[in-house]
Amino acid sequence: MYVDRDFALGLDLDPIPIEVERGRLRLFAKAIGETNPVYFDLDAARAAGYPDLPAPPSFLGNAVELEIPEPLYWMSAVGIDITSTLHGGQKMVYHEMVFAGDSLMLHRSIVDVYVKKAGALEFVVKKTEIMRGDTLVVEAFCNIAVLHPEAGK
Repeated sequence: MYVDRDFALGLDLDPIPIEVERGRLRLFAKAIGETNPVYFDLDAARAAGYPDLPAPPSFLGNAVELEIPEPLYWMSAVGIDITSTLHGGQKMVYHEMVFAGDSLMLHRSIVDVYVKKAGALEFVVKKTEIMRGDTLVVEAFCNIAVLHPEAGK
């Protein structure tokens, strides 16, 4: 194992403040091919019972974190060579919807480190709790696979 599991587990990363803006939501919805007018038109969103434009479900995935300066610094902080990584998967647990105008805080930590294939693959799991004030709105999990091909020999 190349990542120091004892060091990495529970490591809290710097929180990230996010302001959810209408223009950003519209652009994201367009980029993913969304056609439902509630994601573009404020009147349609309000007619559907929303206070503002809703965030498409995948908006709060890891793409939001990629907008910060040095978004992958956390990998080097736990000893990962980013040139030997693959996206190992992601999962999101939604507790509440997010809307334009929301002020959110992303709290990130490393919650698991494990190996497979006799150490040739090492997985690091980062959890992001997305909060609106004191309310948990989304839990996002990002699995990074670290390749160690020499371990399988």
